[in-house]
Amino acid sequence: MKITDLPFGVTDWQSVEKTTHKGESGFAYWKTKQFGDIRVRLVTYSAGYLADHWCTKGHILFCISGELKTILKDGRTFVLSAGMSYQVADDAEPHRSSTSEGATLFIVD
Repeated sequence: MKITDLPFGVTDWQSVEKTTHKGESGFAYWKTKQFGDIRVRLVTYSAGYLADHWCTKGHILFCISGELKTILKDGRTFVLSAGMSYQVADDAEPHRSSTSEGATLFIVD
């Protein structure tokens, strides 16, 4: 990734409006900022969240709190806890996430 035309800035995530996104079960709150082609999100998943789709978007994802289970379409499963991250390219490996107790993530895509 090459970041261009992005002046220095500070984001106060407490002041960013949240939107609600329903999963197959549970929901996610997104706080989103767009910087050109780069989307940056602070996402909080409810307990019992299960994504309603297989995602093919590339991400760099950092788990701030809680635990996130991600299943790849080929069957591999990964569990992130606070302080862990994953990265995946666009159209590389479809993935779907869930959390039993809830989780908060910082995501760049």
